[in-house]
Amino acid sequence: MTVPRIDLVDDYSVPRHIVGLWQLSGGHQTSATSAEAALRAMEAYFEAGYDTFDCADIYTGVEDLLGQFRDRLGSRAARLQVHTKYVPDRGALAQLDRSAVEAAIDRSLRRLQCERLDLVQFAWWDYETPGYVDVVGWLGEIRETGKIRHIGTTNFDVERLDQMATIAVPMVAHQVQYSILDRRPTHGLTAFLDETESAMVCYGSLAGGLLSDRWLDVPEPDGPLANRSLTKYRLIVEEIGGWHALQNLLRVLREIADGHHSEVAHIASAWVLDQPRVAAAIIGMRNAKHLTGARQAFSVALTKGDKRRILDWQESHPGPAGDTFGLERDPEGPHSAIMWTDLNSEPSKPAQ
Repeated sequence: MTVPRIDLVDDYSVPRHIVGLWQLSGGHQTSATSAEAALRAMEAYFEAGYDTFDCADIYTGVEDLLGQFRDRLGSRAARLQVHTKYVPDRGALAQLDRSAVEAAIDRSLRRLQCERLDLVQFAWWDYETPGYVDVVGWLGEIRETGKIRHIGTTNFDVERLDQMATIAVPMVAHQVQYSILDRRPTHGLTAFLDETESAMVCYGSLAGGLLSDRWLDVPEPDGPLANRSLTKYRLIVEEIGGWHALQNLLRVLREIADGHHSEVAHIASAWVLDQPRVAAAIIGMRNAKHLTGARQAFSVALTKGDKRRILDWQESHPGPAGDTFGLERDPEGPHSAIMWTDLNSEPSKPAQ
């Protein structure tokens, strides 16, 4: 099956599933994936039609790994598209100037072994510290030099996106968390994107894997989880009513999947891709084990009845309130406690 694509802008298309590499970053997982195993998996996805990879300057070692991958591809690297993020450390926000922003972009270029970044997604940890509008302007200026092809954002709310829209810098995509469990983008972002005619790229559509058959009829974990993704999305489960509510949803999704001869994860992914203004969903990759399943997800077309059953569950379990990434910014809340906000001050640690 051919991987379906979508235009973010007239001259730039992406697969509707973008390969996310957060799971390969240093400190994310209890047992690290070797660089060679990761490179083999990346090549398998690439050859299957997933030519767009998502990373960030704060994903320790991942930009370097993608640079190695680019080198390994040789002439095939012309088809490779890399979306990185510019995430200045929380402790450095007040001191940022244009030269610091350009130095960070140059660092990503060196790590990724390329002359132009396909998409830079900008994030900002603390709205109380001014400067994010200035940074957008500086990124626009750097784009004019040819170092950046497209600019987007990560985890900004509508109020700040509206402020940044006053700067004449085109934004092609806004990356946010979105899933059947977490529908915060519907609390204003979708309407904003309708007005600005821009798109979402979504992460967390499978809630770190919790929205899969793997967790159906599994007792609530009572100890540490295997990685930071599961820890993060376990907190979202609490927002929708706890483990019992998750199990009820998984049973609904399993029954829907039975009607499509499919899997729970495929239904969860299809639901996100069906939402207004969603261009693509990011699928996490540690190895190539889920490659076949990822392709099969595109064969699912949810019926009106399927959507009604999911909506019935959602109406009984509203989930997280507020705008996108609001809970994660609350310094007193559990969601912010797991955020590492000064990773660029740590030395780069390439995967071993």
